[in-house]
Amino acid sequence: MERHGHFDQAYYDRFYLSPKTRVITAEEHSHLAKFVFEYARWSGIDVQSVLDVGAGIGLWKRWIEKNAKNVEYTGTEVSQAMCEKYGFLERDIARWRDRKQHDLIICQGVLQYLPDPDVAPAVANLAAMSRGLLYAEITTRLDLRERTDSERTDQNVYVRNGSYYKGILAKHFVQVGAGFWWTKELPPPFYELEMAGTSK
Repeated sequence: MERHGHFDQAYYDRFYLSPKTRVITAEEHSHLAKFVFEYARWSGIDVQSVLDVGAGIGLWKRWIEKNAKNVEYTGTEVSQAMCEKYGFLERDIARWRDRKQHDLIICQGVLQYLPDPDVAPAVANLAAMSRGLLYAEITTRLDLRERTDSERTDQNVYVRNGSYYKGILAKHFVQVGAGFWWTKELPPPFYELEMAGTSK
C-alpha cells in the first residue's frame, strides 16, 4: 500500500463525503468532539492548544472554530490536496515533530495506515509533542472482523492486533480509557479505576 497516494480525492469522497458510505457525519462528529472536550474539562485539563494529526476534511477544525474559539488549533495531513483546501501543514507524523507541546492531540484513524517501521517513531513524536491528553482512534484486527461496517470503513490498512498498539503507546502514555492516553511525563489527574489496566 502506498501510504500517501492512498489518500486521493476518491478516498475522501467515499469515506467522508458520500452520504451512503461516509464513516461519520458532521453531527456524529460533533458529539465526539463535545465528549473529548468535556472529558478534558471534567478532568481539570485546560485545553488551550490542539494538534490534529491526520486532519482529513477538517471536521475537528470546524468544530473547534465554532465551539472553542480560544483554542489554538494546528492540523496536519499527508494529503497535499487537503492541506491546500483546509490550510493544514503537510507533515508525516513518523518524521515530523513540532517544537511546541499541545494540551490535546487528536490522532484519529492514522496509525493503522503506517507501516511497521513508522508506528513507534510516530508515537514517540506524539509523546514529545504532548502536554497531557492524546485521543487516539485506531482500527484493529478485531474491529475489522467484528465491529466495523466494511462499506463505511477503509479495509486498506495494516491489520494488526490491539496489543501491538497498546504496547507501543504504553511506552510513552498511560491508557485512561475511551481512546484516551495520558503522557507519562506528568502525574495523571484521574482516579485509579478511571484508568485502564493500572490497578495494583
